[in-house]
Amino acid sequence: MKLRVLIVNGILAALYVAVTAVIAPFGFTNIQFRVSEMFNHLVVFNKKYIYGIVIGVFIANLLLSPMVGYDLVFGVGQSVISLLITILATKFIKGIWLRMIFNTIVFTFMMCLIAAELHLALNLPFLITWLTAAIGEFVVMAIGAPIIYMINKRLNFEKVV
Repeated sequence: MKLRVLIVNGILAALYVAVTAVIAPFGFTNIQFRVSEMFNHLVVFNKKYIYGIVIGVFIANLLLSPMVGYDLVFGVGQSVISLLITILATKFIKGIWLRMIFNTIVFTFMMCLIAAELHLALNLPFLITWLTAAIGEFVVMAIGAPIIYMINKRLNFEKVV
């Protein structure tokens, strides 16, 4: 791995953790309003951002989660699976906006894993928890898409790493 990719992903992981820490009370509930999830859109520009996102999720869950063991398995797993699905699909989906829409749908749907985690850990009702977690994820990803898109105009995420 090139030094530039390593540094950029280290910064991304730190940003993910910092943003998660700021809103921590809202990022670990059944609503899952974790603003840092908007960084998931970076993989539609370049798949190399997966490293920083996954490491950020891991560290945030390790340091901030009230259910560390569950979150390290389900939370990190949900991120890895969703990011890989999006990365694979970007080979067939042309256009950044279509990719971001697809990514938002994937992450929203995959909140079923977080609902399963909360069902197992806290005995919350699976379907209602999936619905509330999915709504929180959808809102963050939908609002995050234009923000990431505008930042991309300045930074050109395809070429940063």
